[in-house]
Amino acid sequence: MDATYDAWAGPTVGELGELVVLDRITSRLPTGSPLVGPGDDCAVVAAPDGRFVVTTDMMVHGPDFRWAWSSPEDVGWKAAATNLSDVAAMGAVPSGLVIALAAPQDTPVAVLEGIADGFRLAVDALAPGCGVVGGDLSTSATFTVAVTAFGDLGGRAPVLRSGARVGDVVAVSGELGRAARGLARLFRDGVDAQGEPGRAATVASGADADPDVDRQRRPVPPIGDGPLAAAAGATAMLDLSDGLAIDAGRLARASQVTLDLDADAPLDEVALHGGEDHGLIATFPAEALLPGGFRRIGVVRDRGDADLLRAGSPVPTTGWDPYADWDGAAG
Repeated sequence: MDATYDAWAGPTVGELGELVVLDRITSRLPTGSPLVGPGDDCAVVAAPDGRFVVTTDMMVHGPDFRWAWSSPEDVGWKAAATNLSDVAAMGAVPSGLVIALAAPQDTPVAVLEGIADGFRLAVDALAPGCGVVGGDLSTSATFTVAVTAFGDLGGRAPVLRSGARVGDVVAVSGELGRAARGLARLFRDGVDAQGEPGRAATVASGADADPDVDRQRRPVPPIGDGPLAAAAGATAMLDLSDGLAIDAGRLARASQVTLDLDADAPLDEVALHGGEDHGLIATFPAEALLPGGFRRIGVVRDRGDADLLRAGSPVPTTGWDPYADWDGAAG
């Protein structure tokens, strides 16, 4: 058995086969209220206003998570949260998830059951009423979780990246920098004598847990603030998956404006350039009341030479890039 699975015992997916494993997974997943749920070739999900938003994302063992640092529940939670956050960033309410898992033959079934539990816990906490309406299971040398998420706009226009206007207020909702600080601690302390990811100091829970490490493993995006922002007149919005600076730059380029951060906004280097908090950045008309947990961090300016400024000075729009930043390790 692969050393990365030594914490989980029991039969493997290769020993039980696809049908048995699927039954054991689906019985643990949240069902939601689809018109047709798992069991047919496709699910049928209601689209009350005739439209739906759809997004997809994947988590690959190595660049996106490490078994040495995450439990199966952590992986399921994070895979759900990252997709639910994208739905919220369009101003929509999550309505369904489709999950595809590719697992090595020696993966204990308990690992997949734990991932299913993580999905259930995340959906219950972040998007009650959403459900897992279908998916697929296959085998691969590299453990991969791919999720497609659907959302209901509730009659509102989708909030795009491209709508920011000069004079709008720039605001964020959710935590900034905690996930990056947690990841930095894992790379500092959660390694063995050879510098490779190790389980020893990294899986503490309860009173001994590091809250920043917890946020790295289980982000808590402000899902409800997406629809609230749309209702409040947000002109542009984006999920903060790769870091505030890089994602703010994406919004600025899509809207052909420059975002100027306030000099007194409480944003240190980790908050600016760390990723995986999955908060929201949005722009609102200057007269709008900021909804939910949104707080002002800047203003939209005419397009200049830089995508992002702070008190008039350029800010590098850097953040997480799997092609540039992954060290090639798995762990």
